[in-house]
Amino acid sequence: MKIISYLNKNQISVGIVQDNTVIDVSDEFPDVLSIIKAGRNGINEINRIISAGAERSTLKSEHILPPIPKLERNVMCVGWNYLEHFNERFRQDINLPTKPTVFTKATGTIAGPYEEIPLPENFTKKLDYEAELAVVIGRKGKNISEEEAADYIFGYMCANDISARDVQQSHGGQWFMGKSMDKSCPVGPWLVTRDEIEDVQNLEITCKVNGNTVQSSNTNLMMFSVSRIISELSKGMTLLPGDIILTGTPSGIGSKRNPPLFLGSGDVVEVSISRIGSIKNGIVTVDESIKLEV
Repeated sequence: MKIISYLNKNQISVGIVQDNTVIDVSDEFPDVLSIIKAGRNGINEINRIISAGAERSTLKSEHILPPIPKLERNVMCVGWNYLEHFNERFRQDINLPTKPTVFTKATGTIAGPYEEIPLPENFTKKLDYEAELAVVIGRKGKNISEEEAADYIFGYMCANDISARDVQQSHGGQWFMGKSMDKSCPVGPWLVTRDEIEDVQNLEITCKVNGNTVQSSNTNLMMFSVSRIISELSKGMTLLPGDIILTGTPSGIGSKRNPPLFLGSGDVVEVSISRIGSIKNGIVTVDESIKLEV
């Protein structure tokens, strides 16, 4: 099942995507998080609505929002989860990790699958891309074993962990500032439920910049599996429905190419994952010196 948030008559609605059409289920579920929290009962109710012959409308990509547009939970990320990407690291004095390297992004980073991504030129000169598989947690859990981890997954999305490399390296080794620019984490194009993915550790993942492939790998090359990541994160910390986990990027990041490939205004970045879909975002320069009154 592919679940989306989308604009419908200027209102944020919840829909199910089937064959380039969308079935609105907003009367029963006001947002995607309510479906996640309902779990199997929510999926069963949606199947009942579809079986009853619910009305369908044409799906327009420009109307699709981030699956969870009003994020109130965590965006947790795993770094260096593909060996070849670890070998691209800036600091060569760091040894191969025996546990996942974890950092976070601010909740305001979430952007839609086809939304324009702002480039604050007075903040960074080295905007970079990172194609990633995103996992969405479906159940509350703590101290989850690897064997149980799959039961806590609701579904999957494509993600792009867009990063300011110069800022990332200039805050004492802490990545948060360089990873938390507004709208720097497009996700989607929909939330694909867990049952649609037979083997999450065998998905092709690619990134293109202006139509040229810059990253190409498979999730079977992760050093830490999705189940291992969930188990490690839940040690001492409660995971909640709606938490988003980015599972790491393959090699080929722009800052390590020769010559380097940083994103600029007018560039288009596309992240694709087999059995999930693709997100495609243009980069647009913004003037961060303008202060907006809220």
